[in-house]
Amino acid sequence: MTRILVVDDSPTELHVIKTMLGKHGYEVSTASSGEDGMAKARETLPDLILMDVVMPGLNGFQATRQLSQDAATARIPVIVVTTKDQETDRVWAMRQGARDYIVKPVKEKDLLERLKDILP
Repeated sequence: MTRILVVDDSPTELHVIKTMLGKHGYEVSTASSGEDGMAKARETLPDLILMDVVMPGLNGFQATRQLSQDAATARIPVIVVTTKDQETDRVWAMRQGARDYIVKPVKEKDLLERLKDILP
């Protein structure tokens, strides 16, 4: 079963995305901060990470950069999922190591297509 880690400080977003992925057979774990997401990524080594950007403490750009530079987690693809809809944000996310960028609200069909493109 494919394991996905969802990192977002919004309990509502965590619930919506977890429910969306769960009904399609994905095993989903969650983290509510960048720091917690990094710790869970290192501990569980998920197949993919969905990362919010705007979070207190370590933001999603910083967490993505650290994950992409850590030998233990560098192979895990990160998709940034955020309300930030500027091209500069998209470019910056990719420079930090993200594999894709989705603007909220997440559309189920779009998310599933992106997962199929990235996951083996």
